[in-house]
Amino acid sequence: MLLAMDDAPLQTQATADPLERAMAHVEDHAFDPLTLSDLAALAGLSPYHFARQFSYRYGLTPMAFVRARRLGLAAKLLASPHPPALIDLAFDTGFESQEGFTRAFKRAFGVSPGRYRKGRAAPTPSEILAMSDIASAVRLTQDPAPVKKPGFRIAGVAAVFDETTKAGIPMLWGKLTPRLPLPGQLGEGAYGVGRPDSSGEGCFRYMASVAVGADAPIPDGVEAFDVPTQTYLIFRLETDGSELHPQMQAALRQIWGDRVPKSGHKLANGPDLEVYPPGFLPDRPSRIEWWIPVEA
Repeated sequence: MLLAMDDAPLQTQATADPLERAMAHVEDHAFDPLTLSDLAALAGLSPYHFARQFSYRYGLTPMAFVRARRLGLAAKLLASPHPPALIDLAFDTGFESQEGFTRAFKRAFGVSPGRYRKGRAAPTPSEILAMSDIASAVRLTQDPAPVKKPGFRIAGVAAVFDETTKAGIPMLWGKLTPRLPLPGQLGEGAYGVGRPDSSGEGCFRYMASVAVGADAPIPDGVEAFDVPTQTYLIFRLETDGSELHPQMQAALRQIWGDRVPKSGHKLANGPDLEVYPPGFLPDRPSRIEWWIPVEA
């Protein structure tokens, strides 16, 4: 489903779906000051979990949707009989300068706001809300009930990402793999562990890691983290040996964009895990699990 950014605003209404509730608020209050934390609070989620769920369901980060909605409304104002001055419209839509607004408008619609206002060219919207295809055909199963797992220690390499930079995550595995096995490593499985990071709104810290003993020495360039005892929703993807990234993204769209919001379980503030079995190879049929923390 495609929702053009210049469509008429939706009316905010009570809805059980936290993502739709936040999106409706943006539709009705696009020109109000809005932050990721504000929208997450409306949805009853942490900024970390809200950003993941929103991005996987709708194909845009929450703040990219806010920006696109504002630009669509700005285009409507420019087409009105008495359009506002561009500098006023730039500030009203949250830009710090007319130049910044003009660049963003041209990227979104293919023409400058000045040309659009003068009626010299019709805009071609490029910033639209695209509903992710959460029904993509992947072999994804889910345990029928949450499962409690004991805590354990992991060690690996980590970095901070957000929804716009997370494509850099595979590089961490390239740094970790040549160093394996780590001192005190337990088993041959691996864990991708994500948790919120305070360095910025929507940021998360991802660690490519393996399990290690509680007293294992930690080499230079490697960090350790204690995964707490936690109850999880567990999802399992059976990969088919074809390109791995599209399969994982399709699974994550289903998990974060559909199944978790509809699960009826409240997300906990613990880390979430990708679990890779011993001997995992991305170009061979295998299995990946996601453990999503929920309140018991």
